[in-house]
Amino acid sequence: MEMRINISQTEIWKKPFLCYEFSNGSCQKFVYPLETRILLYILFSVSSIVTIIGNLLVIITVIHFKQLRTPTNYLILSLAVADLLVGGVVMPPSMLRSIETCWYLGDLFCKIHSSLDVTLSTTSILNLCIISLDRYYAICHPFQYHSKMTSLATLVMIIICWSVSATLGFGMIFMELNILGVEDFYYENIKCDGGCTLTNVIMKQIICKCIFFNVLFSVWYILHCIYLCILCAIS
Repeated sequence: MEMRINISQTEIWKKPFLCYEFSNGSCQKFVYPLETRILLYILFSVSSIVTIIGNLLVIITVIHFKQLRTPTNYLILSLAVADLLVGGVVMPPSMLRSIETCWYLGDLFCKIHSSLDVTLSTTSILNLCIISLDRYYAICHPFQYHSKMTSLATLVMIIICWSVSATLGFGMIFMELNILGVEDFYYENIKCDGGCTLTNVIMKQIICKCIFFNVLFSVWYILHCIYLCILCAIS
């Protein structure tokens, strides 16, 4: 009798967990220990909160102080808005998917979330490129800087940056360009209930690096703004 109980318990333990137990096409679920899940939730939540607060302070600082309303700072403001949306809109669902190892928010929101993920990350990268171009003209061509990097030119670049990113993000995901040519393999071997694997691993690595860099950049810019405010108050 004890042997039968042990055999049945062993079979239960070997049985894989599923995201949807009553679905034949369900993805497998990896269950973290409770302590690990709590620790991961704390770490992801702190990262999201720091990203939101840091970029929110940058946005408030640029908008509040008139002396900071320059073409360069408008580019930084655009970057901060993109990173704020990453921390507030993209990171929380990604946290749930990473810790629970399943996606319970539906296929439509999976596409929307993945589109926003790609859009905002691409926007951050393009904003950084434009900021680099701005700094290049400011340092290497100081006499031509004010004639080239005007407020209107900066606004046009920001609009183009967001438009291209949104077209790329939403177009690629909703038109399924990311699985173009491998549709049969995707639907037969990767697609399953409880999964959200529309973005590839390379894009995820770029997103993580971009978020990490922009958090550091936001902290540096906040300290720089505080320094400028102190100088203005002293003078």
